[in-house]
Amino acid sequence: MRAPSINGSVVALRFFFTVTLDRPEMARHLTFVREPRRIPAILSLEEIARLLEAAPGPKYKAALSAAYGAGLRVSEVVALKVSDIDSKRMLLRIEQGKGRKDRFAMLSPLLLELLRDWYRIARPAVWLFPGRDPLLPLTTRQFNRVVHAAADRAAIKKRVTPHTLRHSFATHLLEEKTDVRLIQVLLGHARVDTTALYARVATNVIRAVMSPLDRLTPLTSEKKPPA
Repeated sequence: MRAPSINGSVVALRFFFTVTLDRPEMARHLTFVREPRRIPAILSLEEIARLLEAAPGPKYKAALSAAYGAGLRVSEVVALKVSDIDSKRMLLRIEQGKGRKDRFAMLSPLLLELLRDWYRIARPAVWLFPGRDPLLPLTTRQFNRVVHAAADRAAIKKRVTPHTLRHSFATHLLEEKTDVRLIQVLLGHARVDTTALYARVATNVIRAVMSPLDRLTPLTSEKKPPA
């Protein structure tokens, strides 16, 4: 049984003992299980390029590019409206993201070009990426299926989800030495320590750090023969 299921049972039992039976002392030893944080799968730049090229058509290429190019959550991608694109300020308006907070995400020139290509083809009225019903947005389930299918076509062996694109966005920025606090703002994280987790997979950053061992005076030195 996974941690979320166990914790759900703990909540129910705590309520049963504390409220229903009025025996709070019996709930004292019911503790929550902490799920270990696993290092997320990160795609290389070459894998990202292959994934985007494998997207089925300009609509999904633009949607996948928004997830990676702006570091958006899947719920934020499907909720984008045409009016959310601010090409003058090169920003994407994200309405009611996680925690019901509005924010701005970056809009790169290449992403803007892809979004314009899609707009010229479909002329969406409200939702930037409409679903089967043009009056409704694309669903997260549909977007998930497209990502998995594109990963299969691109022959990517890693487990790829829409969130993999967001993880890759943050990690690649960190590897380019972008300030972690700026990445925090772009991702819409409430706490910087959440963003700092990406340092665990930013291999370029890890390789660039000098070990304190290398700063020591050599522990052994060859004795030079007298001249």
